[in-house]
Amino acid sequence: MTDTLLNHHDEGPTTAPPLLLGPSLGTSTALWDKVAPELSVTHRVIRWDLPGHGGSAADLIGPGATVADLARLVLALADSLGIDRFAYAGVSLGGAVGLQLAVHHPERLESLAVICSSAHFNGSKPWEERAETVRREGLAALADTANARWFTPGFTVPGLVEDHRTADPEAYAACCDALAAFDIRERLSSIGAPTLLIAGREDPATPPAHLREIADAVPGASLTEIAGASHLAPAERPEAVLAALRGHFDGYALRGMEVRRQVLGDEHVDRAQARQTPFTARFQDFISRYAWGEIWTDPTLARRERSVITLTALVAHGHYDELAMHVRAARRVGLTPEEIGAVLLQTAVYCGVPAANSAFAVAQRVLAEEDKTEG
Repeated sequence: MTDTLLNHHDEGPTTAPPLLLGPSLGTSTALWDKVAPELSVTHRVIRWDLPGHGGSAADLIGPGATVADLARLVLALADSLGIDRFAYAGVSLGGAVGLQLAVHHPERLESLAVICSSAHFNGSKPWEERAETVRREGLAALADTANARWFTPGFTVPGLVEDHRTADPEAYAACCDALAAFDIRERLSSIGAPTLLIAGREDPATPPAHLREIADAVPGASLTEIAGASHLAPAERPEAVLAALRGHFDGYALRGMEVRRQVLGDEHVDRAQARQTPFTARFQDFISRYAWGEIWTDPTLARRERSVITLTALVAHGHYDELAMHVRAARRVGLTPEEIGAVLLQTAVYCGVPAANSAFAVAQRVLAEEDKTEG
């Protein structure tokens, strides 16, 4: 990172779909500590800090800053990481940045989640007054009231409160300027990205009505309200936020399960799902996302071609239980018994006669069972 870029934390496979996570005013990347590691199982997750917060330089923005300025910094960060299109989720001010991107830079956004945020933040006056107070007195007194503004009674995250206390006052005030000037209500209907709104039911800063207003205006948007959550829902109710974000962003898993059923059949997939345990759940999720959601959905090769490759690889490695399953799959995607036999004959040359001999025995049994069923 250089001083011209937002400080960020990058985790997850670099080849996975990118997901940028934006913070609330006064917090840092730590806001996402209980959510980001789980999201990084399926995404390349990039958390970023606001100017003057966490590790970001304070002079990235100045007095009179706008949410558009922050959105440009996010795009510069994405560009520096070689990321063109990305999914985005943001809390409060971070959510406003997401709305700004969706309206003014739709070509960059795959999908959007706006958490405990608003299309406007109750007018400019409260934010102008807060900016003036912070420039005059610093952040200590404001940080003392953070728990009441951020969390339900009795809950706190001391590290986030400390982030608030140690943020740069001038940069914090400039972010207040941005909130004061933000009102994107008239443009919400132009948002085309799939959009999820998440509201904390106990949030005094951006109550559910603010999120409902966005959901009503954005075509096709959905709204989730989280009980027992105030303004920093990812810190207070991480499991609920994670479930909502996974349901919204994990298109690969949904497509993968559909293709998995088409190729392997409902009966097989239902048995696999029935055998799933908490211990094997992440592996089953991995199979649906990557094998079926990314590889088998790639249009470069037809399913028949992928089936031929799969049969060959299974013979080469002696995975005969899997081979039986994929002989059935080969029939489902259109291979004839003669074509399956030709594939196995080819493996006798390149994988060895003993391997092919075992493979023919497996395939003959499977094909005979299918003939009996059809008869």
